[in-house]
Amino acid sequence: MRFARLVLAGASAITLAACATVAPVPTVPVMVTAETAPAGATGDAADDPAVWRHPTDAAQSLILGTNKQEGLVVYALDGSERQRLPIGPINNVDVRQDLGSAYDIAVASNDTQGISVFSIDRTTGEVKHVNDVPTGKTEPYGICLGKSGNAGVAGVTYKDGTIELWELDGEADGVTGTLARSVKLATQLEGCVFDEVNGTLVIGEEAHGVWSLAYMDAASVPVEIDTVAANNGLVADVEGVSIWRGQDGKGWIVASAQAADRYVVYERQAPHAVMGVFTLVANTQAGIDKVTHTDGLDVFSGALPGYPRGILVVQDDGNPNPEQDQNFKLVDWAMLETALGLPVLEAE
Repeated sequence: MRFARLVLAGASAITLAACATVAPVPTVPVMVTAETAPAGATGDAADDPAVWRHPTDAAQSLILGTNKQEGLVVYALDGSERQRLPIGPINNVDVRQDLGSAYDIAVASNDTQGISVFSIDRTTGEVKHVNDVPTGKTEPYGICLGKSGNAGVAGVTYKDGTIELWELDGEADGVTGTLARSVKLATQLEGCVFDEVNGTLVIGEEAHGVWSLAYMDAASVPVEIDTVAANNGLVADVEGVSIWRGQDGKGWIVASAQAADRYVVYERQAPHAVMGVFTLVANTQAGIDKVTHTDGLDVFSGALPGYPRGILVVQDDGNPNPEQDQNFKLVDWAMLETALGLPVLEAE
C-alpha cells in the first residue's frame, strides 16, 4: 500500500487566544447502550478505542481497544472479543480508512517502539501488526491519524507537551515515517484528533484545556478552544478527544473531563461554542454499569447496526470498581443528540 507524501515543515511557538464562555453549563445524563468484554490484565489496563466500519457489511465493523499492559484488543460491535495482538505496551489507537488499497490502517502509540502500525483487511476485518516506526523520543503517549487524499500523517503526543507530525509512507507490510513538524505546548498532552475538512488538529492538554492547530500551515500556532478555568464543564485531566463529522465541516467535538466523570461537546467549527455537557449513567435493564474516569474515546458518525446516527465509544476505568475489569462502553449517538438538544446534521 502506498501513502502519498504530505509535506509539512517548520516549528511553532505557542500563542494564547482564549475563546471560551464563562457561564456554567448544566450536565445531563445519557444512558450507556452496550459494553465490550474486559480488556484483560489487572489494574489500569484499557485506555483508548477506535471504530472501524466494514466497507460492505456494517455488521462486521470493529472496535479496536488498547490494553496498555499487553497490546491491542479487537472487538465486534456486540462487544465480544475477536482478536488479541500482544505486541507490547500501547496507549492510544486511531484508524483511517480509504487510503488507497485493500487494507485500512490503524496506528498506536507504543511506549517502547514508537508508532505501531496495523493493517485491517477490508474484506475479512482481520487486523495484523505490520511494523513499528521509531520516533526517537521517549514514551510516545497519545496518537491520532489523519489523511489528505491518499496521504497519511500521524500526530504523536508526549508528556512534555510536544506534539509531533509524522509523514507516513510505504506498503502495508512496511510503513515508514518521517518527522515533519514538532509543536510544543506547556504541559502534558494525550488525546488528539485530525479534522481534515477544516484543516485542524484538535489536541487535549491534560491540565489546561483543548487546543486547535491548523496543521497544514507550517507557520500556524495552537489556539485555545476551551480551558479548565473557563467553567464550561471541562476539568483536568483533559483526556480523549474525537469528532462527530457532519457535512460541510460541521459537527461536534467531544472531550473527556476525566476527573469529573463527564464529557464536554463543542461545535466543530470555530469559535467552537460549548453545546453541552453529559455524563454516562448505568443501563440497569441491560445490567451495564455507569462510566467513570474515562481516558480515551472515539466517535464514529456513520450508520452502524443499532446506531443509525453513529456511535460514541469510551474507556471505562471501573467495571464496576476502579481499575477492575476495565472495558469500553458504547453509546448511541442519537441518544446524545436528544439529551443535549443538538441539531440533527447529515453525516460526512
